[in-house]
Amino acid sequence: MFNDPRDVIRQSPMGARQWIAVTLMIALNALDGFDVLSSAFAAPGIAKEWGITRDALGVVLSMELIGMGFGSIVFGGAADRFGRRPTVLGCLVVMAIGMGFATTAASPTTLALWRLLTGLGIGGMLAAINAVTAEICSNKGRSLAMSLMVIGYPIGATVGGTIAALLLKGGDWRLVFEFGAIATVVFIPLVFFLVPETPAWYLVRRPADALERANRSLAAFRLPPATALPPVEAAAPRASVLDIFRPGLIGTTLLLTIGYSFHAITFYYILKWSPKIVADFGYSQPEAASVLVWANIGGAIGGGLFGFLMHRFGIKWPTIVMLLAGCAAVMVFGLGAQSLDGWRFAVFCTGFTTNAAIVGFYSAFAHGFPAKVRATGTGFAIGAGRIGAAGSPILAGELFHAAGMPLLTVSIIMALGSLCAAGTLLALRLREGV
Repeated sequence: MFNDPRDVIRQSPMGARQWIAVTLMIALNALDGFDVLSSAFAAPGIAKEWGITRDALGVVLSMELIGMGFGSIVFGGAADRFGRRPTVLGCLVVMAIGMGFATTAASPTTLALWRLLTGLGIGGMLAAINAVTAEICSNKGRSLAMSLMVIGYPIGATVGGTIAALLLKGGDWRLVFEFGAIATVVFIPLVFFLVPETPAWYLVRRPADALERANRSLAAFRLPPATALPPVEAAAPRASVLDIFRPGLIGTTLLLTIGYSFHAITFYYILKWSPKIVADFGYSQPEAASVLVWANIGGAIGGGLFGFLMHRFGIKWPTIVMLLAGCAAVMVFGLGAQSLDGWRFAVFCTGFTTNAAIVGFYSAFAHGFPAKVRATGTGFAIGAGRIGAAGSPILAGELFHAAGMPLLTVSIIMALGSLCAAGTLLALRLREGV
């Protein structure tokens, strides 16, 4: 028998119910992937209908990323205080409202506001599902589960992009948001019935019936009960949001946040601008959307293979290698292509390398923060890191429109984000346990 619910999960083989919950976390990240990129799929149609310039379009494309920043910080803290499961459910409701009302937008301003709301939900979701995945998996299954969870993002963008391309053949970009709203609503009952609260959260928060609740969660996963909870140290302070800025964690917090923010500049440049860039070379909206699909196919493959690299070589150095490779791939993208297949191959390479680095960052979040502030730390790193994500489309739009720079110059500038991120990771040290 185990005297710690965490040991039950860490040392027991992964069962079907755990993998069902992990699969839902993967699917939720896939939903996030589609929701974030839905505006990119719709961008050519939005620009055509309202006649907005590239710099103005960049602002619209950034709004959900700004929302994601605030959502990750606010709802990441909520996941540590109120629980992972209720936070996920609340974020799904917010996302469904934002996606649904985006279909009613009559101007760039109203669309931007609804995208901002959608981003709040997406940001909180990313922080919460990262914590759930880390805490419901065994020691042996965690690396695989984490990498699969992260590649759900490009998988969702790939499948969603394929569907978006079909919807856009009808010419109405609002159908993309309508599809996202319906898909979001479908996940609410699935999470409610199939994902229990994590035992690790009960262990940290210590409600009066913590052991009973933790054992109910273990029973939901078809795992044996724990006999007791480990004692709380008398001098141990109550978990606080400020813990991530205390000695011992502040260095990890700053390095992961700054590194993720730099890489997001490069990552979202491709994801947000490639459909518009390709459309400007004379290709149709569905053809331009299909190019972004190939970026996410590359992301899914790269992220999946990267999980095996982390299992053998750790997190830090493989991530640095992928950051450098992603920098080079985005620069090559700036050279342009002579055919639609050439564009697809170029973005495939960028997706393969840049998303592999995202997998590395998410794994570093799980290993860098202890359970009591895991969602808070992850939420802060992702949220503050969204400064780079939100600024990426705006920066690229200004470089294209105001500065009048050619594609190659803009791509070189935007690629430097991943290079800077690699530099920050050189100083990072990660915890071995979760």
